[in-house]
Amino acid sequence: MLAGKCALITGSTAGLGYAIAEMLAASGCNIVLNGVAPADEGDAAAVALARDRGAQAVYERADLSELAQIERLVAAASARFGGIDIVVNNAVVRHFAPIETLAPAEWEHSLAVNLTAPFHIVRLVLPGMRARGFGRIFNLSSYYGVRGAEARVGYVTTKTALIGLTRAIALETDGTDITCNAICPGTLPTPDIMGRIEQQAAAQSISVEEATKAYLSGRRPAGRFVSSESVAGNFFDTITLDLVRTKCFYFIFFAESNQYYRRKTKLFC
Repeated sequence: MLAGKCALITGSTAGLGYAIAEMLAASGCNIVLNGVAPADEGDAAAVALARDRGAQAVYERADLSELAQIERLVAAASARFGGIDIVVNNAVVRHFAPIETLAPAEWEHSLAVNLTAPFHIVRLVLPGMRARGFGRIFNLSSYYGVRGAEARVGYVTTKTALIGLTRAIALETDGTDITCNAICPGTLPTPDIMGRIEQQAAAQSISVEEATKAYLSGRRPAGRFVSSESVAGNFFDTITLDLVRTKCFYFIFFAESNQYYRRKTKLFC
């Protein structure tokens, strides 16, 4: 079913985005990696993916806070593989500060990358999906998109809004073989988060293990991360199963067991 399909995954040179790209490549997809990494770093990730998974893979650098670069990304991906069939809106920025001290520029940056970019990408790829009669759209929300967290107002706001965007798109594509789903993982060991933990360890003169435990305290009751592989591994079902066509789903991955909870809404998702 997926052989020869083109998948665009934003924020995908490492971490969860790359794990998702690996799964899709192993399923026969052509892959467009994206990020803000230098060209040599992104190209190396694409070469490794093609070598390890036997897929065609390219890297397209784009700053998703800028509309012109989003348009260029979509145009380049479409030209390279004849259209985009699968979109994974995974790119994210995080700014840590209470609302009263968060810089307005950081708020705007969160909105641009985490929310406005997914809107524009879907807006640009959906006509082609309709013309080809197939499309799979995934918006990476978060566990914090359904509950909240302190000192992360931009992240929580945009991840919550992504669920609303998903519902709207799912309703607009109902009755077609185009689906839109939101994935809401718990805390993952992304390069950004692990870098933050390492900084905290250095600042407090403690081990990385101790800093990790402190970081997860209050975030994950079991005190461990959700693995990127467990999140990526559940994409295949949502791409292929007929039941996702009823309207939309969203998933919450629990760190305690790397299992997920799935909720389906038939009328107003």
